[in-house]
Amino acid sequence: MVEELRLNRAERRLEVTFADGHRRAFAAEFLRVESPSAEVQGHGPGQRVTVSGKAKVGISGLEPVGNYAVRILFDDGHDTGIYSWTYLRELDDEYDSRWGAYLKALTDGGLSREVS
Repeated sequence: MVEELRLNRAERRLEVTFADGHRRAFAAEFLRVESPSAEVQGHGPGQRVTVSGKAKVGISGLEPVGNYAVRILFDDGHDTGIYSWTYLRELDDEYDSRWGAYLKALTDGGLSREVS
């Protein structure tokens, strides 16, 4: 469960406080490239897309989804990911491995974090 969400537009971060008191400041870029949307995750196994060019993406808004999730509106127009509290905690727990895997996928694909 998430206790509080705080959007820091200037630093392009979403600060999440979980019910157990643990906090994580997620970079907008990380949340964008790990979006739970079909656009990023695909519709089945092996369909995940490596999203590049998002180093400077920001968050333009947040929309609550019931009492279990938030829709994050990114300034690149992406707005279809619904981040459940469970998914945010998963991103927190797996942050280092996911970020490392993302950077490797960019390198392997000849892609960049910067807009080309």
